[in-house]
Amino acid sequence: MVQSQGPVSLTIGKLAAAGGVGVETIRFYQRRGLIDQPERAGSIRRYGSRDLRRLRFVRQAKAAGFTLEQIRELLALDAGEDRARARQLALSRVAALDDQIAALEEARDALKRLAEDCAAQRPGGCPILRAFEA
Repeated sequence: MVQSQGPVSLTIGKLAAAGGVGVETIRFYQRRGLIDQPERAGSIRRYGSRDLRRLRFVRQAKAAGFTLEQIRELLALDAGEDRARARQLALSRVAALDDQIAALEEARDALKRLAEDCAAQRPGGCPILRAFEA
């Protein structure tokens, strides 16, 4: 267990609220080694500003689509300042996002076509409903 650093002194509940996550999320991240568990100060564990920054980083990295393993690697890279590997991970994530965007655009275009077919009022069943039956 690592001693929390920084002048802020937060309980796990306050850390969770400040980081926009639940207490169980913090515990989950601790079990995965993404956030340190501080020593007890009396009967309560106290978290510092470093802990809050790390929690926010993990949350933002998850929102960007990084896996927990990739986030762990990014955190380790930050400690070692391996910018080339961090850049490689980021570019890999960008490529994955580009693939997702392309798939979403394809789905959007298909739905637009179906909606236009539906508006054409051609005889037969609704083209949208028929498309999802296939």
